[in-house]
Amino acid sequence: MATEVLINNLVQHSSAGVRKASDKVLSGKRLDQNDALFLYQEAELGLLGILANFIREKLNQHNTYFNRNFHFEPTNICIYNCKFCSYKRKINEPGSWEYTYEDLLERLQHYNGKALTEIHIVGGVHPKRDLHYYGKMLQLVKQHRPDIHIKAFTAIELDFMIRKAGMSIKEGLLALKEYGLDSIPGGGAEIFREEIRKQVCYDKSSSELWLNIHRIAHELGIPSNATILYGHIESYDDRVDHMNRLRELQDETNGFNVFIPLKFKKDNNQLSEIGEVSTIEDLRNFAISRIFLDNFPHIKAYWPMIGKNVTQLSLSFGVDDIDGTIDDSTKIYSMAGSEDQTPKLSTEELVDLIKEARRVPVERDTLYNIIKVY
Repeated sequence: MATEVLINNLVQHSSAGVRKASDKVLSGKRLDQNDALFLYQEAELGLLGILANFIREKLNQHNTYFNRNFHFEPTNICIYNCKFCSYKRKINEPGSWEYTYEDLLERLQHYNGKALTEIHIVGGVHPKRDLHYYGKMLQLVKQHRPDIHIKAFTAIELDFMIRKAGMSIKEGLLALKEYGLDSIPGGGAEIFREEIRKQVCYDKSSSELWLNIHRIAHELGIPSNATILYGHIESYDDRVDHMNRLRELQDETNGFNVFIPLKFKKDNNQLSEIGEVSTIEDLRNFAISRIFLDNFPHIKAYWPMIGKNVTQLSLSFGVDDIDGTIDDSTKIYSMAGSEDQTPKLSTEELVDLIKEARRVPVERDTLYNIIKVY
């Protein structure tokens, strides 16, 4: 009741569009795309935080989730030429890598006897590696640590490796599930609006194909995550269109676990000259994501991308998940100038980070089953 009174006081001098959207939030009604645009364009940041937190606490109370995970990035060699990417290299180009099965096993052995719930496998789209190459990688993980959940391969990687193996999407996903795939991360979505997508990643798999791969995965019992890349040349309208397409697919399949807004980072890529959006914009985007995506149970802030301090702030702007321990095992954002150049936090450090923000740390598995409340 106190929150509702506070919101009503804050919106007294707001535009009619902001008042309408706020009323919908308080009454539990779904926002349409125009409502979201009004919030982006006209709502004060404080109001957005209160609205998003109202929904966040209704769904997840004060719980803030994390897991024990690490990343394995098999290669940064990639056939695509995305303008925002600081990661991609060509075969034999300085800075390129192609890890082997032995490299994977060596990395896994580092965790022998240690608590671990997830391995996250993503990388470049290598021109010579197909579904069966990566399928053997999944088998090796399961043979060594059958208890680990494998979250692997963006829709962009899946598109290429499945086509290279001469399979349909459904056939390929079923084969990967048999190899050991448990879920799919949300990467490669970037921005769905076709006109913008052509400008920033013109040769990458289409928006509709990304959505269809996740649709088929959900139908086959393979859950997934969803992302957006924001803060480059897209408009607020483009962001809303992107989230609306995700919301429609979630209405259809209910297969998404979490939505993860990913911030464009400017170092060492073809869009460097446009700079980066502010922390205020980060928080605005988290808040509106939480408000608009009413059928997504969780909103994640990827702490290696925005840094620990902004991650703590985001917990008051709709975010209820901050990813995991990472263990300095990803280069995708560090190569683009992320806040944390060596992304690694112990469980204790993650717990302290969450508690400092006056939230309840909850260790989870990939599918948000609770392992421990701290």
